[in-house]
Amino acid sequence: MQKQPLLILLLCFILGILFQEYLVMSPMAVYSFVVISAASLFSLLIRNRFFQLIKYYLLGFFFFAIGVFVHFQNSQQPKLPSLREKETIVFQLNKKLNSNEKNRRYVVEVIAVPDLRSKENIPVKTVLSIPKSQELLDFNHYYKAKAYIHQPEEIKNNFQFDYKKYLARQSIYFQAYLPNDLLKAEKQSVTFGDKIRQKRLDILGEINHSSLSPKIQEFLKGIILADRTEMDAETVKDFNQTGLVHLLAISGSHMVIIFWITLLVFNQIIPVQFRKFSIILSVLLIWFFAIFIDYGSSVMRSCLMITCYYIMVLLQRKSDLLHSLALSAFLILMFDSQQLFDVGFQLSYVAVLGIWWLTIPIKKLFRKPKYKAEKFFYEITAMTFAAQIATLPLAIYYFHQFSFISIIANLLIIPLSEIIIVSSLLIVILIALGFGNIPFLYLIFDGFVAYILEIIHWFSDSESLMTRNIPLNILELSILLLAIYFLKFIIQDILNPKNILRFGFCLLAFFGVKISFNIYNFNKNEMLVHSFYKEKFVSIKNRGQVVFWLKGNKNQEKIKDFVIKPYLTSRRVQDYKVEYIPDNTEAFVYDGKAYQLR
Repeated sequence: MQKQPLLILLLCFILGILFQEYLVMSPMAVYSFVVISAASLFSLLIRNRFFQLIKYYLLGFFFFAIGVFVHFQNSQQPKLPSLREKETIVFQLNKKLNSNEKNRRYVVEVIAVPDLRSKENIPVKTVLSIPKSQELLDFNHYYKAKAYIHQPEEIKNNFQFDYKKYLARQSIYFQAYLPNDLLKAEKQSVTFGDKIRQKRLDILGEINHSSLSPKIQEFLKGIILADRTEMDAETVKDFNQTGLVHLLAISGSHMVIIFWITLLVFNQIIPVQFRKFSIILSVLLIWFFAIFIDYGSSVMRSCLMITCYYIMVLLQRKSDLLHSLALSAFLILMFDSQQLFDVGFQLSYVAVLGIWWLTIPIKKLFRKPKYKAEKFFYEITAMTFAAQIATLPLAIYYFHQFSFISIIANLLIIPLSEIIIVSSLLIVILIALGFGNIPFLYLIFDGFVAYILEIIHWFSDSESLMTRNIPLNILELSILLLAIYFLKFIIQDILNPKNILRFGFCLLAFFGVKISFNIYNFNKNEMLVHSFYKEKFVSIKNRGQVVFWLKGNKNQEKIKDFVIKPYLTSRRVQDYKVEYIPDNTEAFVYDGKAYQLR
């Protein structure tokens, strides 16, 4: 507690959030819990040896209770309006989402339903799909249209992605489809936030009209303005399979590079005796950038960490990465405890922890650098390895795949990331200032990025190095993370028997647990009825083989991606086949029991 008080209190706070998430205490129990924990703090004032010994535990208990209370408040679902299947709605744009083959998708705020008697439960956030033939939505108008609206479907099986819960964590409770034309009316007054969002949309439109090739335009919008809504599926797939998707999101590396560039520029302009102003101006500038690109979660995390770190520098306190990490995480979770369950949040903080824990030991494995370039390469390599090792178990747990090529791709591309981000930022600034057509400059940038994308695509084509459908449950994940904790001591002193025993025990425990779950699932026979939108189909598992019975082949690829693969991974099965049954089949009989397919 004395060495890392903020980190330990953060862990207590997180445990409180998890406790409330999975046990769901009643309101009376939550309030009682908080009162008891607050009362226990008064014991810190008692100068008694016993209370002095337990004061740290009481403080941890208090933060645990605060975590319970905060998540209780953030988990309250509002009373939703009773909407019919088809309603006339009045709405305004909240943010863009990724498009699909036929539709553009947005998060909109339904601010009125003319036919709704009670107006108490309006406004409400909704995911809205609009055909691409319709005009683009903007922040300067209100819209009115007839839409098909419904709540997201409940999942029937625990191995499926719970889209309804995912949306609810963002306070979104409806989905809607708007097939027809819509009416629009210009807003009489546009809020400051909407003006900034609209300016971002305008710049995105200007990028579309620049002389850059379409593929590079979409890359530029993603890497600087956090807009991947129109990016082609092949590019996204290439970045996903090579483990470089963090380059397409505005992540910590982007914000650190932008901060260092602005700090370097201000240091050249501002006299030495006023260098603190350089830090303050740089921090303000990255926050302005965060606001401009619409408060993305990864951007907010990065800005908070950088701000917390440099506040310590400004206050002439010893700067500590873990203090900055803990303080930024605590602030985020206090305002929105649902962020804890965001995959990006978890990967970001685990990556930073991994860099802090493993970078120095890994660097010591290299020879002593003779040149600055060599030192830079070693530092980047060590940080890349540290981040990848730390996040690997979590990435496998959520995405169930791993590519050995991602290690090489990251080592090659990450050192170039500074050049890519800086050049992309300069191009966006030029386009925003009205210089959307500078043929020679844009031709160089276009060729450079196209070459980088070709390299990434080449790495992505190495399918033989990609392992998919890797099963990993929460217990196996926990053991692997513990093994990574002990890995540091192995790297530092591989000949120490104690280090070998601790790390070896973790590996033995992992394989023991993995084999146990494999055997359990192998011996499990079952029949399940799966739902995918309005379609129902059956799976029959007999030990190590599964047969799926589908009606025709409509939506087969989507069914394979969203139902079949998750099921196979959860049951740890590789051997499966797909059979077909007539479209008019209403029931399925298995082992003497009928299952309805209507």
